[in-house]
Amino acid sequence: MRRGKRIAMGSARIPAAYLAGAMIAFFGSACQGAAAEPAKSLQVGAATAVITPPNGIPMAGYYSPRGSEGVLDDLFAKALVIDDGEKAVALVACDLISIPQTVTDEARRLIAAEVAIPPEAVLVSATHTHTGPSLPRGSQRDAADGGASDIAIAYAAELPAKIAQAVAAAYRGRAPSAVFVARYEEHDISFNRRFWMTDGSVGWNPGKLNPKIIRPIGPIDPELLVLYVETADRRPTAAYVNFALHADTTGGTLISADYPGALSRLSAENKGADFVTLFANGASGDINHIDVRSPVAQKGPEEARRIGTVLAGDVFKALMRMRPTSNGPLQAASRIVPLPLAPISEDDLNRAREITAQGDKAAFLDKVFAYKVLDVADRKGEPLAAEVQVITLGDDVAWVALPGEVFVTLGLNIKAASPFRHTFLVELANGSLGYLPHRSAYAEGQYEAISARCAEGSGELLVAQAVEMLKELHGKAAAP
Repeated sequence: MRRGKRIAMGSARIPAAYLAGAMIAFFGSACQGAAAEPAKSLQVGAATAVITPPNGIPMAGYYSPRGSEGVLDDLFAKALVIDDGEKAVALVACDLISIPQTVTDEARRLIAAEVAIPPEAVLVSATHTHTGPSLPRGSQRDAADGGASDIAIAYAAELPAKIAQAVAAAYRGRAPSAVFVARYEEHDISFNRRFWMTDGSVGWNPGKLNPKIIRPIGPIDPELLVLYVETADRRPTAAYVNFALHADTTGGTLISADYPGALSRLSAENKGADFVTLFANGASGDINHIDVRSPVAQKGPEEARRIGTVLAGDVFKALMRMRPTSNGPLQAASRIVPLPLAPISEDDLNRAREITAQGDKAAFLDKVFAYKVLDVADRKGEPLAAEVQVITLGDDVAWVALPGEVFVTLGLNIKAASPFRHTFLVELANGSLGYLPHRSAYAEGQYEAISARCAEGSGELLVAQAVEMLKELHGKAAAP
């Protein structure tokens, strides 16, 4: 398959305040001194594999087909392996819109065979870039956005081996390491995209400077968490960055990792070419980058660079206050939660068939409704299987992985109830069930609620399971 033209991206111009903070953190991290002596018994490795798709592959993210016409920047599967001497875990971040369950399952099988890391200790997440390839999900929507195309199916079939390749390379590259955790709050680049409107309705992305907007319905999650790794002799190795923000800034028909890619490149410019930055999206099902109070357009590669630059500065500023993690124990657990299907009627099914018969002429929200109804009908009453995964490091750091686009309130509730001081909330991990709204969003309506395949209350079931697992593993970690 012929590859498309490759278009070079210029380096983003970093605002002075961020550049100053970045440079101070960069040079300061190597001289933290005895005040922040890290745990040195952990063995850590990081590696990447290129997963840029072939030219012409259908692109993900929207409800109408578009084929890729070139490459703005490469896509990667990035792996971080942490080993406490008794157990190893693998954290993988892929520059994709989501991770099909079949890809996760096969990647875990290959990883277990190659380096003996068990499936429950492998976390595979997607950054949610909307300028990556469409992937087969077993959904009625696959035919519309190209996920059912031969080229997409062939690409998806290659992904597990590439993910396993990155994990195996990270595992074999393990070295005695210093591991730190850091946090920062960023309030200016993420926004709740659901609004109360003056007519009593709920607006979804209602447009900039819309006079009918009253206020956002929900909050944001401003917390940026970083797991930072250096070798024992203080050479930068990797950062695992977690922040809640839809990756839909670039647009167009060129393959791109969106703002997580910009963040990664800027980090490597400052930390060294081999420095690996993994980005894991937080609970951002109802969060995006659009500031409706501003008239400035916010779409295109420049916007991706802007947000990546802000986050890079935030990461480096967070590192000024980083603290060493525990040296273990590492723990991992995974449980399947059956989620009830969204209720549908025979009338709904008939309407859905009428809508799909209209093709591209159908209204956007009608398409959303139709694909949801047809997907639910195809399951013939079988509940959705949602994996809740928890990985912990000592009694201070935890990762919670959920398989969908999680509303921010659900993520905040997990963090608030977690007994761990630092809880990385990772969405679109180990499969994707689509949107996971909080309970009240169903009555409020709009895009995410219309799209949700799971019934009202499903998100709260996942919260309860995650909190139960966090408490269980924290108790084991804290036990003498």
